[in-house]
Amino acid sequence: MALGILAACIQCWCSPGLCLGVTWHRKNRNMKSDSYRWVMALGSNGSRMVPVATPAYYAYETIMDFSADDDEALKQYLPSHFGKKDGSVDVEAQIERARRKVVDESKQEQKEDGSDDDSDDDSDMSDEDEYPVSHELIIKTADRAVTTLALDPSGTRLVTGGNDCLLKLHDLSALTPSTIRAFKTVDPFATKASETAESHSIHQVLYGPHSGGQFLCITATPQARLFSRDGDLISEFVKGDMYLRDKHNTKGHTAEITSAAWHPTNRDRFVTAGTDSTVRIWDVNKRMKQAEVIVHKSRAAGSAGMTRMTAIAWGAAAEGGSSMLVSAALDGSLVMWGGEGPYHRPTAEVKDAHAKDTWTSGLDISADGRLVITRGGDDTIKLWDTRKFKTPLKTTSHPSTSSQYPTSNIQFAPDLQSIVTGSETGHLHILNPATLRPELVTPVTPGHPLITVNWHRKINQILTGSANGQTTILFNPKLSNAGALSILSKAPKKRHLDDDPSLTVDMDPLGMAGEARDPSSNAASFSARHPTIGLTASGKSRDPRRPHIPATTPFAKSTPDQKFVMEQIEGSDMRDEDPVQALLKYAPKEGEKAIFTGAWEKTQPVGIYKDYDSEEDARNSKSKRVKR
Repeated sequence: MALGILAACIQCWCSPGLCLGVTWHRKNRNMKSDSYRWVMALGSNGSRMVPVATPAYYAYETIMDFSADDDEALKQYLPSHFGKKDGSVDVEAQIERARRKVVDESKQEQKEDGSDDDSDDDSDMSDEDEYPVSHELIIKTADRAVTTLALDPSGTRLVTGGNDCLLKLHDLSALTPSTIRAFKTVDPFATKASETAESHSIHQVLYGPHSGGQFLCITATPQARLFSRDGDLISEFVKGDMYLRDKHNTKGHTAEITSAAWHPTNRDRFVTAGTDSTVRIWDVNKRMKQAEVIVHKSRAAGSAGMTRMTAIAWGAAAEGGSSMLVSAALDGSLVMWGGEGPYHRPTAEVKDAHAKDTWTSGLDISADGRLVITRGGDDTIKLWDTRKFKTPLKTTSHPSTSSQYPTSNIQFAPDLQSIVTGSETGHLHILNPATLRPELVTPVTPGHPLITVNWHRKINQILTGSANGQTTILFNPKLSNAGALSILSKAPKKRHLDDDPSLTVDMDPLGMAGEARDPSSNAASFSARHPTIGLTASGKSRDPRRPHIPATTPFAKSTPDQKFVMEQIEGSDMRDEDPVQALLKYAPKEGEKAIFTGAWEKTQPVGIYKDYDSEEDARNSKSKRVKR
């Protein structure tokens, strides 16, 4: 070849006195080669670069001794290409990193007995393909327990609530793998932070089955609250008069609400159950009074006809009939009413459905209206037939967590082929509705109770809330769509240097000391960056309980001069003034005309005053006293 070929080879080795060597080899057409090495020699006087001539065969020998493992290790420190990098992301690899090891602990005993490992592996793979639990996406929602969560019908807006008394709103369609966090935090009791605002744990949040524009929030208060999908308060329903004995005459709940449910077909109606022994049906457009009130009369001894309602469900019609209401009570009873009325008496009632004085936290009705599943505080799960409501079809043992977390729920799968619930050990249990035996038991948050579960119909993903404040989305790329898959299908968001407040410097233009500044005026706070949030167009606060606070200036933080204020403000020294001397200033001096008694100078120049007699005044006061 007329043109010479240039080859560059990098050679790294460790030898006494040598640290790094780079061999440059030039090869021409006549196979005559010259090679040189630049060697960094380490000595007591420092380092220096020394050129050393090297035979060609030595260069080839050292190159051949360079192993593939060393080549891969060296590539980690060298750029793969130059120029602008492509912003695309390997979606399959990103989803694969979210894969979890699916462990069916219900079949561990078979493995310990020496069963065939191949059959066990095949069984695990079949469970992985059958249920959406092969992958997971973890959302660190709060520092305290997540007691409830809800996902709108479209599967894009997630709302969580817990013992931290706050609502966390997540937009799953806008999240990226590096920005998995809530876009808004809402306090149900105040539109703006206030020291006098109440705080109560959140029992339940739920979207309507046909509308994702609003969600219902049930807290440990007698009032239900309706919020928009963006977290704005729409209406707060009225509280009843607790001093009225007849609960039929009250306009709302007189005690804490424990559970709620939406009407299966009417988007404007929902039902609530409370500890005042009532079930109330509401219209979202009429917040000042419930539409219907149902008073549950307990027959338990010593209850005085009152008990606490622990759970409520509103199911669809069965075989062309009307909808149904099913409620559980603290006295162990399970009561059914017709969903469209009349509500004078229940259509069916089971007195001893669960043990007395135990909290039945989980209650759900199947989509076809034929089955009812309950999870009681007596460590049992029972399956009921709505057509034969006297005895349960199946009963199984399952440890309860309702004594500590009264919102622990249970739910039918969208296809009615499974029942899903959590456990006190942090495992997810998928049960067979025919036998109530576990089809799959897999750990989600081991060591922390799994409180709430939600199997979404549209995206086919299971959402769980745990006692450690973690929200987990379980999915399978083969069976699920949108939701967590849409998050992992995006490239991580590029973070700017200014996004990390620890890497920025606060340059104070006023030169004030750090301890002299108000911590509420921190520029990194949300209120400082959004000064108009929570204010009307006129600049007033939207919260009527809180007056408008003017902006704090550096001059208002210093202590005013007391002497200067007393000199400038008239009347500031009245506290130290003698009232007698203050009145004597207006007394006329000798030769001056009296100001107040000048009208009697001619008719009565000398003042005549009444002689004071204490005994006579005392007798007159007694005679004027009126007896009651």
